[in-house]
Amino acid sequence: MSAYTIGDRVSQPQYGHGTVTAADDRHTVIDFDEHGCRMFATRLVRLERSSTMAPPKPVKARRRTTAKPAR
Repeated sequence: MSAYTIGDRVSQPQYGHGTVTAADDRHTVIDFDEHGCRMFATRLVRLERSSTMAPPKPVKARRRTTAKPAR
């Protein structure tokens, strides 16, 4: 079983701080603040627990639609 659960904040030397998004016996997926999602072999990855808060995700602007003419 994985030592980390979904939602845990962790730190990895190469990628920095991130949030665990999936974890099982084989793979751990982490969404890093600066580097996006990365998948690691659970047995090999070296992580430290982190107390930093996740930065807010940018809100994507909605695409404007033009009004369709009435028929």
